Amino acid sequence: MSAPDDAIHEPDDRLGDHPGEVGADAAAGTGGAAPQSTELLVITGLSGAGRSTVAHVLEDLGWYVVDNLPPQMLTPLAQLAAQAGGAVPKVAVVLDVRGRGFSTDLAAALAEVRVRRSTVFLEASDAVLVRRFESVRRPHPLQEEGRILDGIEAERELLRDLRASADVVIDTSDLNVHQLAAEVTRAFGEDEVTRLRLTLLSFGFKYGLPTDADHVVDVRFLPNPHWVPELRPLTGRDAPVSDYVLGQDGAEEFLDRYAAALQPVIAGYQREHRRYATVAIGCTGGKHRSVAMTLALAERLARLGGGEGAPVLRVTHRDLGRE
Repeated sequence: MSAPDDAIHEPDDRLGDHPGEVGADAAAGTGGAAPQSTELLVITGLSGAGRSTVAHVLEDLGWYVVDNLPPQMLTPLAQLAAQAGGAVPKVAVVLDVRGRGFSTDLAAALAEVRVRRSTVFLEASDAVLVRRFESVRRPHPLQEEGRILDGIEAERELLRDLRASADVVIDTSDLNVHQLAAEVTRAFGEDEVTRLRLTLLSFGFKYGLPTDADHVVDVRFLPNPHWVPELRPLTGRDAPVSDYVLGQDGAEEFLDRYAAALQPVIAGYQREHRRYATVAIGCTGGKHRSVAMTLALAERLARLGGGEGAPVLRVTHRDLGRE
């Protein structure tokens, strides 16, 4: 029974029937017949969360993509790719729930793979997934005689352990197809497969925590420029606000110490072949303090992390302009 993960239908440019930066450590096998030049990327997650979109983007980026492969075929596929003599260095496999034994079968299959491999898990909120299924008028694969939400809940339970062990978790609830494509391209579009893409994300706590954050920083310990009349209409991008925020007691000290504390974390991510991580810096509304501190942290990390293996830094402001 097919889910709405095969095409995008929503007119508002959201992730219609598919689609969701970051779970546990990457597992990298080193033995067996397949050489380390072969890389296997497993794409899985909730039905309706965006697997097909990710597959299409990876194919455009030069990956050899196999859709709906049974988990038991992962090892033979990796061996075939290795026997191709480097002609197929990047293989992506899209896996979805086909039965109650899916999670156990996949865990066993991943344990047997002897090439460098990573797992990407796509998810979205229940409300978004229900809307996507309803928009294409298709049942959920695990819905049976119940509601769409029953199928979603069953699938979440089946995939709970797999999500916990995934190398990258992407929540697509607030992404349209173009935004998801951009995220995938940033994470997997370059040849330097071990280089970390580190996103520094400002946000407002009143709008909720970013679901894909690996680290969350609360900068509400600093005075709020919102209560300074001449600063209220400005943002953390403006020099008067930045000067005010960074001039507060503890601001510069915090940035220096936190940037230094991130250095061994980044180095560890590099060693474990993590591709993608997000540090979220939050204030009340995501307009003043978090924006200024995010930009200042990016500057410090850029100075500290120079060199060929330095992470690729990206700064984004989730809630700026939302008020």
